[in-house]
Formats: sequence, C-alpha cells, structure tokens
Amino acid sequence: MKKLFMFMSLTLALFLASAASVYALSPAPGEQWQGIDVSEWQGNINFEQVAASGIKIVYIRSSLGNSYIDPYFQQNYQKARAAGLKIGFYHYVTARSVSQAKSQAQFFARVVQGKRFQCRLAMDFEDLTGLSAAQATEIGLAFIQETEKASGKKAVVYSNTYNAGAMFGGALTKYPLWAASYGVPQPSSAVNWTSWAGWQYTDKGQIPGISGYVDRDIFTRAMLLKSSEPVNPDPEPTPPPSPETITYRVKSGDTLWDIARRYNTSVSAIAQENNIPNPRLIYPGQTLRITTGDNAPDTDNYTYYTVRPGDTLSHIAIRFQTTVQRLAAANDIANPNFIRAGEQLRIPAASANATYTVRPGDTLWDIANRHNTSVARIVSINNIPNPNLIYPGEVIRLP
Repeated sequence: MKKLFMFMSLTLALFLASAASVYALSPAPGEQWQGIDVSEWQGNINFEQVAASGIKIVYIRSSLGNSYIDPYFQQNYQKARAAGLKIGFYHYVTARSVSQAKSQAQFFARVVQGKRFQCRLAMDFEDLTGLSAAQATEIGLAFIQETEKASGKKAVVYSNTYNAGAMFGGALTKYPLWAASYGVPQPSSAVNWTSWAGWQYTDKGQIPGISGYVDRDIFTRAMLLKSSEPVNPDPEPTPPPSPETITYRVKSGDTLWDIARRYNTSVSAIAQENNIPNPRLIYPGQTLRITTGDNAPDTDNYTYYTVRPGDTLSHIAIRFQTTVQRLAAANDIANPNFIRAGEQLRIPAASANATYTVRPGDTLWDIANRHNTSVARIVSINNIPNPNLIYPGEVIRLP
C-alpha cells in the first residue's frame, strides 16, 4: 500500500508539472537578462548599485498621455546610461480614439528623440475602461504603428495577461509581448501571443540602489533593437488633427473626469465650455458640448492608477508619496477603507516648482508635516546628506 501511495503521488506530481508546462507561455528564444522598469515613483536611483546587483536592462517611463513628461525621465536616462545599463523607454497611453493614439505616439517619439537606447519602445496601454476589445486593439495598433513610423524604431506591447487574452488581438499580436503576471512560475498561455519577450513578474521587487518597491522583469533578446537600426533617427513632423466639437449626453455613473479622459480634454475645459459651476456635480441626461482634440491642455495635473487585488488606499498613498486624504478628495471617495480592484484612481501629481525657504527654528519634520509630505521624500529630492542639519535661508524643493 505504501509503494502504491508513493507511485500515485509521483504520478500526480508529474501530471501537475506537465500540466503547468502545457499552460505556461514560453519565452522568446535566446539569452535572458534581469531587468527593472522605473518611473518618478522610485525617486532618486543609484544606478551604479542597480547595475552591481546584476540588473542589465532598465525600462524608463518617458511620458504619459499627450503632454506629461516624467520629471525623473532625464536624470534616470543619464544615470542609467552612465552605469552601462541597456535602456528602453515606455509611454503610458490614455487615448480613447485612433487620432488620440497617433498624437500620443508622436509625442512619445519627440520626447525620446536624440536619446541612445538599445531596447524597443514600449506601449503601456493598461487603462481600457469603457473600451471594447475591438476598440482597445484598434487604438493600441494605431499607437504602436505610429510610434514606429515617427521614431524609426521597433516597438513592443506591455500588457497584463488578462488584457493580452481578453482585450488585445488581431494585428497587434504581431508585435512582441512584454507580459505582466505576478505570483506565478510562468505567465499563462491564455493570451493571444505564442511567447513572451519580457516578463514583469512582480511589482514588489527590492534591489540595492532603489528605496522601496520596484517592478522586476526578465527580458529576452526579442526586446532588443537590432544593432543595424539607426541610433538617432529624426522623427518626421506630423501636423496634429484638428479639434472637433461634439455633443455628449451624460449617462448614469459618469463623472466629468471620466468624460474628459474619454475625449482627451480636461475637466476645466468642459466645465468652462458648459458654464458648470461645480465640476463634481453633473446629471444623467445633461447635454454637454465637448471640444475634442489631441492638443487639449492637460490642466488636471493627475496621473492614474488601477487598483489591484489587496491594495488599500493607505498602501497606494505611500507608494505614490501622497496622503489618504488627498486621494479620497481627488476621487470623491466617501469611505477610504473601501476601494475595489480594477477601479481607476486619480493620483495628484507633484508640483516640480514648489519650494520653501527655511526659517530660524525650522526642522525637516516641521516642514514635512506642514506641507503634507514626509522627511524621507524631502531628503530624497533635495539630496540632503544629514536630515538633522538644515540652515535658515536654505531653499528646499517640495513634493
């Protein structure tokens, strides 16, 4: 009986291993490297320590939407290059139409123009709220094709495995996949691709040179540009599409912020055009005039985050270096203890120009408390070697 039990256990283990192999997405062939992807949320990074820890490739967020440039983009690029890392750039797409996608791709190409990088340009299109699978694929395809046309470089699709199976398909699958899939031995094969070029396997990585969490990745050769490709192509200037005025009837559950994002404009622009005194108060059936256009000013000063299972508002506030109170106010959250996975949150962006002149008797703790931030954050963005030593008259940059 004991031998039979051992035989059955071994058979079951082999079956499970075989099943896991069958349902795992294979990596693209060739060499693999450890990598990370970073943005402003990692703050100041010591890329020399990052490189010494075994990281070979870093993807840097360059931009978002049609006007936002990551405030750490330039310094991350320069420091990563000085440390000898292979570099790639990614853009966070917010488009809700083909014309918006093309405009954002042209903006992406302009931001990275003149930079030296070795990896494909990445499309980060993860906020698909209100889009059908056909629309998501069409917009994603327009962005990635325009990116290649405007930059002269090859591109790659970044997506979680759910969207890669349920939302993205068709001609978009001709481009390599950088798959996000956490807590699993391999990405799932339930996608519309036959292999992965990159795998983001956790968003809670910790490595020397970075304070706090960072996304960790494995990258294959399919993520790299061919050495024969030009280093510094000059994008062809493409005139932006003309603005268009439409009429929109408010539906139940709509917010002005949702509508503004859908039509690539701003809350303030819609409120001004329709004489809305309180942008938080609109009604189902209300008719709005909206001037769409890919050059509409982004005056809302927000970035965006999709709530993941297990997230709390407190955890998100710490990650984005803000407060629960600011997040709740920005998103009309009545109960800060209740948020849902998949929900889109507006994250108040930091002001790059805010400064404070130290007064006699000030401490960093007093300044941080007064400006709703942390001592660690002020120390980080000002490169203060000793947090206990500041001087009256010293000018400090504030988050």
